Amino acid sequence: MSHFDYSELEIAIREDIPATYAAYWQRLAAPGNWWTGTERVAIAQETRNALTCAFCAERKQALSPYGVAGKHDHSGVLDERVVDVVHRIITDQNRITQAFVDDNAANGLSKPAYVELVGIAVTVFSIDEFHRALGVPVEALPEPSVGEPSGYTPPNLVSDMGFVPTIPAEGATANEADLWQPGFAHNVVRALSLVPDAVRDWHKVAGAQYLSLPGMQNMVQDENRSINRMQMELLAGRVSSVNECFY
Repeated sequence: MSHFDYSELEIAIREDIPATYAAYWQRLAAPGNWWTGTERVAIAQETRNALTCAFCAERKQALSPYGVAGKHDHSGVLDERVVDVVHRIITDQNRITQAFVDDNAANGLSKPAYVELVGIAVTVFSIDEFHRALGVPVEALPEPSVGEPSGYTPPNLVSDMGFVPTIPAEGATANEADLWQPGFAHNVVRALSLVPDAVRDWHKVAGAQYLSLPGMQNMVQDENRSINRMQMELLAGRVSSVNECFY
């Protein structure tokens, strides 16, 4: 695949940002824990299709998103149920319920597969929004690699928050010891931990776009950032408000 040439922009882009994006596209193309490379790339494509889906636009205006019937505009690679989940995450995420997640799990979309899907959707959307903010095209998605999902599930899981099991705050040990530092297992960090690789992928992109987990301890200014921490948090708070993210 060809990557966008950031050197053509009128503003300077830190070198770690396109490098992080390129590395993520490579990981996206490979088999994950619960999806093949072909399915993972198709999930990424549906995050883009959702933005122009007529049914999603109609459902977004409905009083209840669960009482509207219709069909999504999609690429035809994934099952309709999977497409529906991806599109909801992109267009109507604040009305996803525990019952919705449980119903999907009872009908073939397991909670680990759901979490890997969420990780792909939010990471691809974050990269794409970076491009849209700059007014440049989103990057072409990679060609999928062959292979089968690993089916890996971490051993230490609890159901003490959210809609899916997670690794407990003190449970990031052994194979998962790199997921977070002791004392930094905030819920937003634990959210994807049912699929540890989803956490790792999100960490890398978030670390380039915002701050790494260790970097969050710096309350003044990272030497690799052009604005200070207070300015960053002001922007982050405003974006969260606009996106109705109340965490």
